[in-house]
Formats: sequence, structure tokens, C-alpha cells
Amino acid sequence: MSTESLTTSHMSTDVSTNRADAAAPRRGYWSRWASVPREFAFLILTMPIAIAGLVVLATTFFTGLGLIFIVFGILIVVAALFIARGFGTLELVRLRWAARREIARPAWERADRDQGFWRTMFAPFVDGHYWLYLLHGLVINPIISVVTWSITVAWTAIALGGTTGWIWQRYIPDEGRGFWLYDVVLDFLLPGNTLQIDDRVGESVFEFVVGILFLATLPFVLRTLTLLHDVVARGVLGAWRSEALEVEVAQLAASRGAAVQAEDASLRRLERDIHDGPQQRLVRLQMDLAAIERKLEHDPEAARGLLGEARDQARETLDELRALSRGFAPPILQDRGLAAGLESLASRSPVPVTVEIDLTDAALPAPIERNAYFIAAELLTNVVKHAEASAVRLRVGTRDEGAAGQWIDVWVTDNGRGGASLAPGHGLAGLDERVRGLRGMLVIDSPTGGPTTIGAHVPFVPVEASAAE
Repeated sequence: MSTESLTTSHMSTDVSTNRADAAAPRRGYWSRWASVPREFAFLILTMPIAIAGLVVLATTFFTGLGLIFIVFGILIVVAALFIARGFGTLELVRLRWAARREIARPAWERADRDQGFWRTMFAPFVDGHYWLYLLHGLVINPIISVVTWSITVAWTAIALGGTTGWIWQRYIPDEGRGFWLYDVVLDFLLPGNTLQIDDRVGESVFEFVVGILFLATLPFVLRTLTLLHDVVARGVLGAWRSEALEVEVAQLAASRGAAVQAEDASLRRLERDIHDGPQQRLVRLQMDLAAIERKLEHDPEAARGLLGEARDQARETLDELRALSRGFAPPILQDRGLAAGLESLASRSPVPVTVEIDLTDAALPAPIERNAYFIAAELLTNVVKHAEASAVRLRVGTRDEGAAGQWIDVWVTDNGRGGASLAPGHGLAGLDERVRGLRGMLVIDSPTGGPTTIGAHVPFVPVEASAAE
């Protein structure tokens, strides 16, 4: 199923990225050379960019600091902070280009900054990220860049010069050369040796061996130097963990609000359905019974006719109550679990339903089981009411996404007329609110003419894990 595959792939992107990044050190030696050009380009441009940033930031910041007692100086300091933000962002972009895992950036735009020009202008003074970016541009990055750039240039020069020196060194005159490096190393390793080696040949062989060693280790050196920049940027230029917690708290609050709204909407719909359906029929049934009681002795035939109508009213009321009761968790769900509950739900559907259940050994929490049952019931009800389908497929499964946690997927596919959408006020909109209230997502693929595929994906914590916590 294409939609299911695409959704599963999309939801596991972050986990796959983390796994790939974690697995990178275990790659083969020759595959490391694929990243050498990018890492070399990153490192060779590091010092020019760092020096340019140092000059611009030092000039701007200290000029503004010297004029801090006038308004113009304050504006210059603010400009320096914004420039530091630009250089820091450039460093993050360059690291991403060098095939490093993306670093979460600070949340520069916040609600409390949308309060006029001056508040927005002076917001950097109270934002610690701006000062960290300034520290990175003025002190940290220039120091690290000088070291990593020097090592990169020296290591690459030795690797390339040593391996190719035997080609071009013959054209360089060696008159006045005081010593040969190979001779010094040979005397150190073999004191008192009497080996007779041509100086030019010995020097070329020695430099070639050294060049091979430096060339063989070049991918590791470039990766280490790039990783040093990555670690520093991740600690100084990245978003703080407290900011991630703030975002998560806001998402939880939004999810809780969506869940409350979905529950309120469900209760209102249930109240309206009971009022418009069974309640009206029970009133009619009461009136029919009263009429039967009045005519029972004087007009038995009319009473018998009213009795048949009352029986029909009772049967229709019972059918409506059964339909409405599907909004409550059935006893089979509590006694025998989600799989049995879904099998029972499918057997009651007027449209034939093919059920596929693939639940892992991880015990589902009771709220997740109930919500998965309600989601499946709502989707099957929508198929019966609107899809004009002759066959339905219900697939429910769980999957473990590692760091992303465990998920339960509820898929319903029908061969109906299609055209389903999240229109406000419709059943799928309420279902979407319920799923978002569970911190999940609802995916709809319903082209005109069908088929329709709807998937609900909800994260959960297994009962054993939640009990251990």
C-alpha cells in the first residue's frame, strides 16, 4: 500500500538519520574517501571565514562598546550581535554541507518579540544565544580554525608532496643542501650503519613512504577536525535542551486541548443523536402504549394495529441504541483484548471486512486499546455511511521505531467512491482531533472514484515500560 509505506517512511526519517549517523564510524575504509572532498573544502575555508568574522565582529562590537553611552553606540552593538548570528548560522550551514548531522537551531522568533520595533530591536540583549554566537565568532572559532586549518594544510601537503615528490624533485637543484632527511632517520634507527644509498633515491623513497602514511590517514584526520567543529557548534550554536522541553510542553498542551475538544464534540454528538433518535422514538412508543391502553377494550383491532407499530418502534429504538453503544468500549475489548474486539467489530459491519492484525508482544495500555477500537469503529462507520463500498480492509499493527518509540497503526481501505477529506464539522475532522489529542497523526488518501485509504498512527509506551518508570 503506497500511502502506508510513504507515511511510515516519513515518520521514521529522524530515527533513520540518527541510526545512519551512528553507523557512519563503522563504514569501510574506502567509503570514507567519499566525504574527503567536502570535509577538505569545509576545513580549507574555515580560517578565512573565521578571520573575516573576527575582523568584522571585533570592529563593530568594540566600536559600539566605545560609544555605548549614546544611542548610536547601542545600535552598533545590536548590529554586531545580528552579524554574529549570521556568521554562526553560516557555520551551521557549512557543517550540514560537510555531511554532518543537522544541528537544531535556536528559536529566534518568539511571541514576546512581536511587540513593536524597539522591543524587537533590543531583544538580542536578553537572548543568551546572541552572546554565545558573538563569543563563538570573536574567540572560539578563530582559535579552533587556525589549528584545524594549519593541520589540514600541513597534512595534505605532506601527503601529496610525499607521494608525488619523486616526479618533480628531480627538476629542483640540490646544491648547498646541508643534510638529507632520510639519512638522519636512518642513522637514528640504525646507528653506525655503512649503507651506501644514492641520496636522491633514498630521499625520494623516504618521502614517498611518509606521503603514503599521511595520505592513508587523511580521511581520519579530516573527519576528526570536522568533528571538532561539529562538537563546538553543537554546544555553542545549537538550541538548548530547555527550549526543546518548552516546545514539547506547548505540544502537550495543544494535544490536551485537542483531546478535550474531541471528547466534548463526541459527547455533544452522542447527546444530539440520543435526543433526535431513541428519545423521540421512546416518546412515540409511550404515546402508542397509552393509545393501546385506551382502545384495548373498545376497539381491539385498532389496538392490535397500534401494538404492531409499537413493536416496530421498540425494535428500531433498540437498533439505534446498539448503534450508539458502539461509541463505548465493549466488554469483549476489556476481557479479551484489542484483537478480539476488532474481530467482533468487523463481524457486525454491513460491508464485508477483511481483518489483518499484527500486534507485537508489547502490552498496549488500556487507553490506547480503547482509542484504537474507537478509531477503527469510526472509520468503518464512515465507510458504511458514505463510501458506497462493497469491501473493506482493516489492518492494525504495532511497530518499534527505536528512539522514536513504539507506534500503533490503524489502516482502513475501501473500494468506494472516494472523496473523503478533513472538512470542518465532518466525522473525519473530529477523528483527526482525537488522534492529534493522542499525539498521533491521521493520513488520508482518497482520490475521487476511490479507493480510499485512511491511516491513524498513535505513539504509545508499553505497559511494562510505564510501570517501570
